[in-house]
Amino acid sequence: MRTFVAGQEAHSDLEFAELALGIDIDLFRGPLDPEEGDERSAREDAARDILADLRERADDGDEIAGWDALYADALTRTVPFLRAVRGHRPGAGEAA
Repeated sequence: MRTFVAGQEAHSDLEFAELALGIDIDLFRGPLDPEEGDERSAREDAARDILADLRERADDGDEIAGWDALYADALTRTVPFLRAVRGHRPGAGEAA
């Protein structure tokens, strides 16, 4: 079965959510793979600008932008499980 959102085919659940909500999840959450410091800084700057725009549009009465802002803001506080596991280093008292 094929799934389309706004004329674009979604190939995964994540892609469906991005197309349906109009939110680039990696932009707000961060990529699964490590990123350089300047790449991260640029991504976070862009995410802040977009989030500020969404909030402004929400304040002007755009309810969808308000929900998108809440979702994007929540994504900024998450760490993908795979990235967390890859970056885990056993501490004192843990087996390697």
